[in-house]
Amino acid sequence: MRRARKLAWAGMALVAAGAALAWAAGSVLIHVAPRAVELPGALGAQPVDLSTPDGRAVAASFIPGAGRGGVLLLHGIGGDRGEMAARAAFLRARGYAVLLIDLPGQGASPAARVTFGFNESQGVRVALDWLRKQLPGERIGVIGVSLGGAATLLCRACPPLDAVVLESVYPTIEEAVENRMRMRLGALGGTLAHVLLWQLPLRLKIAPSQLHPIDRIAALNAPVLVAAGSADRHTTLAETLRLYAAARAPKALWVVEGAAHVDLYAYAPAEYERRVGDFLDRYLGSAP
Repeated sequence: MRRARKLAWAGMALVAAGAALAWAAGSVLIHVAPRAVELPGALGAQPVDLSTPDGRAVAASFIPGAGRGGVLLLHGIGGDRGEMAARAAFLRARGYAVLLIDLPGQGASPAARVTFGFNESQGVRVALDWLRKQLPGERIGVIGVSLGGAATLLCRACPPLDAVVLESVYPTIEEAVENRMRMRLGALGGTLAHVLLWQLPLRLKIAPSQLHPIDRIAALNAPVLVAAGSADRHTTLAETLRLYAAARAPKALWVVEGAAHVDLYAYAPAEYERRVGDFLDRYLGSAP
């Protein structure tokens, strides 16, 4: 009897420790760390003050173009608009106007926590509204990396788009969390992933089903280029192929051989400029 009681207490302690560990892991995943962001002076970017419908500031920078259309650049989780500076320079050289933003909760855009694209989509919406007003009559595109791509797909009531580039975007939050946990903890990561997902409604008031970009991609009603690394373990190639299959035509797929969950422009700059540049030229404006 005494031994059974000890085992029961030990089991309860183990469960409590596991719950505490999972809660701590969840805190890390949704943590935000505001910081100042500076872009290279050579870009000639102008500061822009935007705000979400709930009044949160969205830090942004605008680079005028040559009347060939505009592109909104959206970085990945834990990043900021500075990570998109090389893409901005490439697009400016092709005559496009460029708007770069720090998604809510990232860089210099304040927010209470990361929501994996759900609330970040409000930043996408106000950025597109602003860009449409700045470039009346011109076509507008988006390049969204990881979180930025998810936020684009999850954006509701967003202005229509004329071209979308999605880089390394997760199809469902369940897969995104499980992949990352398994990378760190092996088989145990699968169990921890379920506990983390259980926290979503408690912490963020968001159901996992609301974080399924794959369910929204067909609603874009715009040409889509889906790009991802063949060695990406955060968003596997099989998941990328499912996301691509769910998109409406016209669409294009670029599997970057050997690339993991990395900056695809930095990994293959010449090929990136050719593929992404040709795609945007086709749907936003003719090549110069």
